Amino acid sequence: MRACVPLTVAMLCGLAWAGNRKSCASRCNERFDRDAVCQCDRRCPRHGDCCEDYEQLCTAEENPIEPEPFLELEEETEGAPASSLYLAPNSCQGRCLEAFDKHHPCHCNARCPEFGNCCEDFESLCGHEGFSHSSDAISKEELQSVSEKIYRADTNKARKEDIVLNSQNCILPSETRDQVDRCPEPLFTYVNEKLFSKPTYAAFINLLNNYQRATGRGEHFTAQELAEQDTFLREIMKTAVMKELYGFLHQQNRYSSEQEFVSDLKNMWFGLYSRSKEERDSSGFEHVFSGEVKKGKVTGFHNWIRFYMQEKEGLVDYYSHIYDGPWDSYPDVLAMQFNWDGYYKEVGSAFIGSSPEFEMALYSLCFIARPGKVCQLSLGGHPLAIQTYTWNKSTYGNGKKYIATAYVVSSIH
Repeated sequence: MRACVPLTVAMLCGLAWAGNRKSCASRCNERFDRDAVCQCDRRCPRHGDCCEDYEQLCTAEENPIEPEPFLELEEETEGAPASSLYLAPNSCQGRCLEAFDKHHPCHCNARCPEFGNCCEDFESLCGHEGFSHSSDAISKEELQSVSEKIYRADTNKARKEDIVLNSQNCILPSETRDQVDRCPEPLFTYVNEKLFSKPTYAAFINLLNNYQRATGRGEHFTAQELAEQDTFLREIMKTAVMKELYGFLHQQNRYSSEQEFVSDLKNMWFGLYSRSKEERDSSGFEHVFSGEVKKGKVTGFHNWIRFYMQEKEGLVDYYSHIYDGPWDSYPDVLAMQFNWDGYYKEVGSAFIGSSPEFEMALYSLCFIARPGKVCQLSLGGHPLAIQTYTWNKSTYGNGKKYIATAYVVSSIH
């Protein structure tokens, strides 16, 4: 598969990068340079193509850079900058190692002690964690290494012959708001549904009918539905994918036991919070994997299994795509436009052909290592970036944050 528009540097349709401009010295905030080896513009963190010294030279707190919005910014922002969607508290509760944001009154990132702008509780909440300082933070290279290991460990992924896609019409980003159905045929021509009998797939599918897609309507789980959450977590933890993730996070001193890790996964993904007036009407899992509707628009819905099942029932109408990833086997990535039973999704990125545990692993890895930031990974030798956002209006445990959303970045220069 190949891209119809460029997303990240290594995905730029085989463009040959020339020149030796490998540093951001004297280049901070310059415009995107197609001929440069790496970039120093404001969007480079979003695209994963920054020069190695970008953070050191261009993101110092005394000269912060205003983040550029993604092409695929969750619709619930209603055009507002991401920083205004999730409120910035005056505390480091749940904020250790978060990205610098000049709109915050105080900071909790690894460099705040250097600049003297940490929140008052930074030391008490972040200093004892053992990984809250730059010397102990998970590096980009470590993320790329472990993501490759997770990629290789996904033996439950679809084989080439298991899925036949009909991606049809590739459109320009400027056309995504048109809401025009440019694809007369379904996206999925064929899926080998024997995949769905595998334990992690079956447990995942059992969760999808436990939610009401409209925000503002409280979620109330039955005992069986709560048990299904535990079954899903139990099944994915049996896989090599999740064992690889836990082993890495344990080595990084993030979790002392598998039980602690699973408990945190359950809270961050399945813990309920309120996106609307109704109390406890949403969760990270519902938003990312099942999908929601808010203010007449589809939000979340980043899962191929959910898409296939809804398309098969006639509830999803595939309109077009703006990106088709470089992978020649599964999992791949597609950024698409579609109508979900009367509601439109302007840009929705999703892995295609991945196992449920693979998506849970990568999204969780990025949420834990790069909460609220772009997380740069590597899959099969190709770079891939995932964006997560934290939910800051309520917390669990000792100020820990729920997952607000997580998705593959599908923005372009």
